[in-house]
Amino acid sequence: MVTGGAGFIGSHLCERLLARGDEVLCVDNFYTGSRANIESLLTHPRFELMRHDITMPLYVEVDQIYNLACPASPIHYQFDPVQTTKTSVHGAINMLGLAKRMKCRIFQASTSEVYGDPEVHPQPESYWGHVNPIGYRSCYDEGKRCAETLFFDYHRQHKVDIKVARIFNTYGPKMHPNDGRVVSNFIMQALLGRPITIYGEGLQTRSFCYVDDLVEGFMRLMDSPAGITGPINLGNPGEFTMIELAQLVIELTHSKSSLVHQPLPPDDPKQRRPDIRLAKEKLAWEPKVSLREGLTKAIPYFEQVLRQGRRATAA
Repeated sequence: MVTGGAGFIGSHLCERLLARGDEVLCVDNFYTGSRANIESLLTHPRFELMRHDITMPLYVEVDQIYNLACPASPIHYQFDPVQTTKTSVHGAINMLGLAKRMKCRIFQASTSEVYGDPEVHPQPESYWGHVNPIGYRSCYDEGKRCAETLFFDYHRQHKVDIKVARIFNTYGPKMHPNDGRVVSNFIMQALLGRPITIYGEGLQTRSFCYVDDLVEGFMRLMDSPAGITGPINLGNPGEFTMIELAQLVIELTHSKSSLVHQPLPPDDPKQRRPDIRLAKEKLAWEPKVSLREGLTKAIPYFEQVLRQGRRATAA
């Protein structure tokens, strides 16, 4: 079962699981997920779609659970912050309860946001983070931190077989074009010839992992021995400033967009780069797709989204 399976990362995971021969139950409430992301899978004989909100209990029979359900971009998780926290916390309790009943392995898609605005760089799994508990981002950051707590308490108290991955910035086809994330923002602005919005001076850094690399990490962690619980960082350690990312997007889209600067949002991390030594050691995993190569694969998807939008407007 993949919760959040109609989302950006979830839909890629569903495709990979089907490709290797698994039966997949995709669970999504379509709050941020899209039916278009899984349209090609609906007629697959080993694929099933269930519309459900995991803040409510779910009674199904499954062998493994990938828990990806939660709005992941600031625009989406700040729209209804109480529901965001409920999805992380109540959702984790419900999915862990299901895993306990089924005696099955469960995977939690956590996030690099558990590190907050880090005072340690790069961020190893042993770092406890520097998080504002009452800020605008807290519904997501603290929700995911609490979910990790629940996973490890269920593991210790009820012997639930858990896997926890901390995801760093990920991009690729099927991203929501207006989700406010930096890669989709920059690509859409460049393709439309609009100024590219840089917050602050643009010297804050991020690390960008192509979605295929991330999904490979998911599956390796899920299939690893029971003693490897995580948390394990999954991300690309290549580090780029926002200005460097914007310039690369402009180059690859052949855009004439200029850069405009706006004030930095509150609690926006200044640096973000994963220490992936644990993933290399325990999973023999590291990303293979460079930022340039990944953007070259992602940009045609956004071009297609724009073409479809223009056709719909013309009709």
